[in-house]
Amino acid sequence: MKIRISVSEEKYDLVKEYLARHGVEISEEGDYVITESARYPAFLNVRDDKKDRLRLSVDEVIYVEAFGKEIEIHAQQGTYYALDRMYQLEELLDPQEFLRVSKSVIISKKHVKKIRASLSMKYVLTLSNGTLVDVTRSYYSDFRKFFQI
Repeated sequence: MKIRISVSEEKYDLVKEYLARHGVEISEEGDYVITESARYPAFLNVRDDKKDRLRLSVDEVIYVEAFGKEIEIHAQQGTYYALDRMYQLEELLDPQEFLRVSKSVIISKKHVKKIRASLSMKYVLTLSNGTLVDVTRSYYSDFRKFFQI
């Protein structure tokens, strides 16, 4: 039996060695795939305008914005309210897909439609819903690295 491995680079050699010791052949043409369990959730627990709890698909999230302790999640289908704090949401969301661009905003990479350079080491982003978001100087370097600018 041939098995394909789909795990992080850090764990690949360890998993491959373990399986080889147990007589399992590793091949890219394998019929079966061993993967890591998802580290980041596919859904966020949120509230709507009526205070009802729902599960919002992370794929729908355009950006997250904090106003003091209230946190709004702007999605394709509307605005929802987070049950978690901003730092908790930042940890929950996949860092390959989401980036904090200011103290109060986290954006989805796939919803950035336009990046415009601004004065004093800042950028202005246009998101898929037309919202303009500033990348502040504190997050400038991380933003450039994230988008490979």
